[in-house]
Parts: sequence; structure tokens; C-alpha cells
Amino acid sequence: MEITVDFPGGSRVDAHFNSFTVSTDQPREDGGGGAAPAPFELFLTSLVTCAGYYVLEFCRARGIDTGGIRLKQWIERNETTYMVEKISMEIQLPEDFPQKYARAVIRAAEKCSVKKHMEYPPSFDIRVAVADPVSE
Repeated sequence: MEITVDFPGGSRVDAHFNSFTVSTDQPREDGGGGAAPAPFELFLTSLVTCAGYYVLEFCRARGIDTGGIRLKQWIERNETTYMVEKISMEIQLPEDFPQKYARAVIRAAEKCSVKKHMEYPPSFDIRVAVADPVSE
């Protein structure tokens, strides 16, 4: 998958891939315009939405209504480094959710590929190249 990034102005950074554009910005308190989520917020969002997808598919496969299901996520940061030390998720199930699947729905959420990539992180290769001229 190839992603191309450009800078539409201010602190905004847009990523383009397939037929999508994902816009990001920095919060106002960090000098941005707050017009879009910050990249780190999208990263965190990708974790809980990925887990949510696996919960959704688990329920679909068993004919379980997902109407009352919600996932919540929060983080704990190190007070010195401000790095995230813990990410917690809660799967909120409605009263009528079959209790025999409560532990299985956790296992489904744990299959999230974003989470797995954090557990087994890839290496990074960042380099500089001469850019192709942009045609307007």
C-alpha cells in the first residue's frame, strides 16, 4: 500500500491512498487549527475501531444484534515522558447479550491487526529522495 502525503496549509497534513484522503491537523493549543484529528488521535482511533470490527464480525457470524454494543478506550501516560504506558478498552454489552459469548468477544477484539502490529512492531526505514515535479 502506498500513501502520499501533502501539506494543504497551516499545520494540516493530508494522506492520500486508494480513493481516500485522510486529513489531520494539530489542536489549537499546539498551534494548529483543530480542523481535523491529530495523527496520534487517528492512531489511537485505529486501535479501537479495529477491535470494533472484530467484535462486529464475531456477532455477525452468530446472528447477534450489535445495536447496544459499544467500545470505549482510554490511555494512561507516563507523567515524566508523556508516552502512553497503557491502553485500556472496554466492550460494553447490552443486558440481552448472550453471556456465554462474553469472554469470546474479548478474544475477538484481541485479534485486531493494529494491536498485533504494536505487539510485534515493524522496523522503520526513513530516507530522503528528490521529489518528482508536481504538475498543477
